[in-house]
Amino acid sequence: MLKKIARLSLIGLLMPLLALADGASSLKDFYGKTQSLRANFHQIVTDKQGRKVQEVQGQMQLLRPDKFRWDYLAPFEQQIVSDGKQVWLYDVDLAQVTVRAVTKALGASPAALLAGQSALEDNFKINNPYRQGDLDWVSAQPKEKDTGFEKMSLGFKEGVLQAMDLVDSFGHQTKITFSHIEINPHLEAKAFLFKAPKGVDVIGE
Repeated sequence: MLKKIARLSLIGLLMPLLALADGASSLKDFYGKTQSLRANFHQIVTDKQGRKVQEVQGQMQLLRPDKFRWDYLAPFEQQIVSDGKQVWLYDVDLAQVTVRAVTKALGASPAALLAGQSALEDNFKINNPYRQGDLDWVSAQPKEKDTGFEKMSLGFKEGVLQAMDLVDSFGHQTKITFSHIEINPHLEAKAFLFKAPKGVDVIGE
């Protein structure tokens, strides 16, 4: 009986360690094995007091290195598109496009974490892996200052990215959940090209 209790106690001590290893290894596997990704997403943004300030759905695609697009649907219709050299942010309501070089727009941003090509450790400090619900989570903290984000956490299930939790420098929290996830689908390069519509103001480089 004492041996059985000892075995159970040992398992209880090991389980948290196994969960910690899963979160970190899932992130590295995702980064090393995922060359393209397509998924639907649901995004909720709350302020520092926990009040919801935005809720939106859309579709995201990424193609390494540094190509991605996030199409936000109504009521906050936006497009964020990168062809690997430039990033365009198109706000439909404002009829305005902001364009920046990828090297300046990415850095230690969530987009860089998902679509970047350089080693994770170059831009992020990976820490605090944990398990919550049925997901293995791991946190990535930008090494650079003034990235706009304090912390980013990614949740995996059986090695597949399921969710992101972002905290920006203003204390706003963005929770993103993914569905209809496709790993390494064939994506055309033209999907990551952007041409500003006529009559839209273009700001930036």
